[in-house]
Amino acid sequence: MSDTQTLIENRPPSVATLFLERVERTPDAEAYRYPVPAASGQGPDDWKSLSWGQAAQRVYAIAAGLVDLGVQPEERVALASSTRVEWILADLGVMCAGAATTTVYPQTNAEESAFILSDSESKVLIAENAAQLTKAVERRADLPGLHHVVVVDPEGADTSDDWVLTLAELEARGAAYLEKHPEAVKERVAAITPGQLATLIYTSGTTGRPKGVRLPHDNWSYMAKAIAATGLVTQEDVQYLWLPLAHVFGKVLTSGQIEVGHVTAVDGRVDKIIENLPVVQPTYMAAVPRIFEKVYNGVAAKARAGGGAKYKIFQWAAGVAREYAKVTQDNFRRTGTASAPFGLTAKHKVADALVYAKIREAFGGNLRACISGSAALAPEIGYFFSGAGIHILEGYGLTESSAASFVNPGEAYRTGTVGKPLPGTEVRIADDGEILLRGPGIMEGYHGLPEKTAEVLESDGWFHTGDIGELSADGYLKITDRKKDLIKTSGGKYIAPAEVEGQFKAVCPFVSNILVHGADRNFCTALIALDEPAILGWAAEHGLAGKSYAEVVAAPQTEKMVQGYVDRLNQNLQRWQTIKKFRLLPRDLDIEHGELTPSLKLKRPVVERAYKDLIEDMYAGSREA
Repeated sequence: MSDTQTLIENRPPSVATLFLERVERTPDAEAYRYPVPAASGQGPDDWKSLSWGQAAQRVYAIAAGLVDLGVQPEERVALASSTRVEWILADLGVMCAGAATTTVYPQTNAEESAFILSDSESKVLIAENAAQLTKAVERRADLPGLHHVVVVDPEGADTSDDWVLTLAELEARGAAYLEKHPEAVKERVAAITPGQLATLIYTSGTTGRPKGVRLPHDNWSYMAKAIAATGLVTQEDVQYLWLPLAHVFGKVLTSGQIEVGHVTAVDGRVDKIIENLPVVQPTYMAAVPRIFEKVYNGVAAKARAGGGAKYKIFQWAAGVAREYAKVTQDNFRRTGTASAPFGLTAKHKVADALVYAKIREAFGGNLRACISGSAALAPEIGYFFSGAGIHILEGYGLTESSAASFVNPGEAYRTGTVGKPLPGTEVRIADDGEILLRGPGIMEGYHGLPEKTAEVLESDGWFHTGDIGELSADGYLKITDRKKDLIKTSGGKYIAPAEVEGQFKAVCPFVSNILVHGADRNFCTALIALDEPAILGWAAEHGLAGKSYAEVVAAPQTEKMVQGYVDRLNQNLQRWQTIKKFRLLPRDLDIEHGELTPSLKLKRPVVERAYKDLIEDMYAGSREA
């Protein structure tokens, strides 16, 4: 048996056990960094640290506080908060109490929050602030099983009711409980079994109510060991964690960190990413493709604003980066060395001094690699960053597979693929191209929905992902589309919309979101939303200064400019894939309107319903109308 197999097969029953082991091994090592806003509200944040020992003190107090509130093993404690250090401490506290965390996105409205709290039968809600508390108060009559609400940041919250207590009060209560029962938390952790429920994550369904995905303790213990076994992260790493922790992608990163023992800087404020990177100076960071697209668009816009010569240099450097990345990756695949011919290497060196070094500096200067997941990254954007020295390792997984099923293997990464399976995970491709997974990361099932579980989980453990993909001879997986998202035109041709959408994002630096439509139609069309900062910068140079976003996208010159990029896209597509017509949306797609999931994935049915009139208008007068 290999060391990797031994590591994974001899895993402990829970991450709670791993946490206790980590604290014992390195109590004084730095575990977490978190920002404290300046007292005046002006100026930069002050970053504080917690060692593993200090974190444990708070985690045990939260766990004991929950025990004191009467929370029993496997009972649910809901967590409605943005990404912050208290989210991690509370989640670990819940697990160390033997209970299970129900994750709730802070953007979730009161009605859906109430459904999740009710469906999960959560006994306690840990709410970030007054806004999250208000949602629970509004629906209190519908939640007889919710015994307490714990507020992390009580500013502006009404905590006079006995139903509500602050996190500080819960911790004080826990500390007092531990004085009387010093072994209470360790006893709870020791009693956890691998199959015991650890986490309930509700997937934001595109139709109907969200489904609760049941993830037992063993899923996270396996993920922690499998991530460590990849060798991609070491104890010397500094991770910048801003992803939503209510999402499985963010949550899995906390398990890997506990096993490896590196530092994690935690701040979920997306508007602070650019400001935080030079302060945190991470060595690795996970993100979703939209972030890389935004950075790429921002760099291109800045170059354009610098005048024609600067923009020409950027375009030249972008071309060199892509060529260099393709050549070096190809050579590494064939020879094991990431080499390039002398002429290309010389051009790359010049481009590095002029463009790439500044991009790496913007990421903090120490970045070894980024992990990208949750949706497909357009390969041309991946190659650009690869050539610029920002190595984006794409990965793949679902909520139902505890997030990480595949990841690109370090230096041997291949842009456009999601890499190889994590140690211990099996994969096969069904006859219709669907990706099937089996392994210790697969969910127990959907909460209270045995029929829905049976639809995707076979009795022998194979899980139907709903994604279509191809495996290379040496085990790299390429995702081609969602099974249900494949478009079949009225002419009988199949089209993978995500592939066309990804290509357009690589061609057009102004696009934010694009939806390709064409199911049962005789040609394809697109709804296009533009990136507001990028398009307003362009507008200022094209006689539209001072106009609002809606006015800019409605302007004929904007449509003409976008048409040019659509024409470029069409040159590289099969005839039946080409975009014959498009419409620019009056605003960008967002989470608030339910058009994007919290991990910024497009909800196709929602967008198609919302803009049905625009879609029908594009087909009006065609032969099928």
